[in-house]
Amino acid sequence: MRVEIEIERGCPAEGVETHRERFRVEVPRHVTVLDTLIQIKDDLDGTLTFRRSCRSAICGSCAMRINGRSGLACDTLVESELRRFGHLLIQPLAQMPVTKDLAVQMAPFWRRVRAVKPWVTKDGEEPSWPVERESLMEQHHVEEMDDASRCIMCMACFSACEVATVDERFLGPAALAKAYRFVADPRDSERTERLTALNGSGGYWDCTRCNQCVEACPKDVKPMEAIVNLRRDAIRAGLTDTIGSRHITEFISIVRQEGRLNEGRMPMKMKPNPLELLKVAPLALRMLRKGKLPLPYHPPIPRVREVRRIIDRKKGST
Repeated sequence: MRVEIEIERGCPAEGVETHRERFRVEVPRHVTVLDTLIQIKDDLDGTLTFRRSCRSAICGSCAMRINGRSGLACDTLVESELRRFGHLLIQPLAQMPVTKDLAVQMAPFWRRVRAVKPWVTKDGEEPSWPVERESLMEQHHVEEMDDASRCIMCMACFSACEVATVDERFLGPAALAKAYRFVADPRDSERTERLTALNGSGGYWDCTRCNQCVEACPKDVKPMEAIVNLRRDAIRAGLTDTIGSRHITEFISIVRQEGRLNEGRMPMKMKPNPLELLKVAPLALRMLRKGKLPLPYHPPIPRVREVRRIIDRKKGST
């Protein structure tokens, strides 16, 4: 079949501004985007630049944006993209500077991964080599960290992350998933230190749970689930002095007291400072006019004891 593919190109180092070029190429059915790019490079334009290696969705080298979505070119069929979108637009990964064409500088990504100390630390010391003896663990610990261990560092989730687009301090889903892998590792001696280091700006509380990282991940790592697990572990460890942790703890407290969420009380719990409350006063007035703001205090719902029993039982099981 004959297809038309549009590729975003550019080379900042050589002063070549970002632009788009169209190529028409004859390809077999069920061909991948990567094989199509290889054919274009071999037959039409040898200067086209992109990364590739295994061609089997294992190495993660060929990650790029395909019709606006981050993913692996070797794992994406041209025919499927044309059927879904009617066109084929290939762009480099977002959040990272372009080296040339579809190849990006990976330093911003690796800087974030290194920041979470992605190695097991025993008694404050980094692992040495050669290892004197193996460290065994129980199977349930292996299963707990199994999802995060599947990450191939392709950077697709980081490219798709909505928070990374607007906040360069955010570590990103891959780095935080990697952090959880070591928080969950029973051999690591710095579990609390890791949770504390990630409790501030740029850490697990900055995730908006947009689910874009889950959609982009080619290995089902479930990075957003790992971030949620980090939040739970932080609260269990007593790290409850951030806005994110207070939102969860106060949310549960209000539901336990009244049997449902009270939007009138929530800001008072989250912003006890009167000056801070004044900032949300305009929003509160608009909600009140629309009938969306209940009174700060009202009696609990009928059978509130059943709600409390559910919450207490859940807390007891964790």
